[in-house]
Amino acid sequence: QVQLVESGGGLVQAGGSLRLSCAASGRTFSNYAMGWFRQAPGKEREFVAVIAWGGNTLYYAEFVKGRFTISRDNAKNTVYLQMNSLKPEDTALYYCAADPIFLRLAKMPEYWGQGTQVTVSS
Repeated sequence: QVQLVESGGGLVQAGGSLRLSCAASGRTFSNYAMGWFRQAPGKEREFVAVIAWGGNTLYYAEFVKGRFTISRDNAKNTVYLQMNSLKPEDTALYYCAADPIFLRLAKMPEYWGQGTQVTVSS
C-alpha cells in the first residue's frame, strides 16, 4: 500500500501561483511514477501531469503546458506541482496519484490521495 497526502491548496487570484505537495509513505517511493489529476465541480477527473521514478521523464496535459511544473524529491518522498499563471478554470480539487507503471498512471493509477482544493478567483 502507498499512502498519499496532498497539501498546499488554497485561494489565489488569477495570475498567481501555488505549489502543491504530495507526501508518500508505505512503499519505496522511488519505485513509483507520480502524478497529479484534478476534478472541477460537475466535471470528470482529468489528468494534469506525471513524472517517472527517476524524474527524467515528464508529461503534461496540453492545458497546463508552460504554466505548471511537476517535480519530485525522492529523498523526501514528495512530489510537487508548481502552478503559475493560474486561471479561474484551474479551480478544482487536485489529487496526487502513484503507480509503478509510468504509462498506466495517466489513465488509471493504482493509488490516490484525498485531494487538496485550489480556487482561483477572477
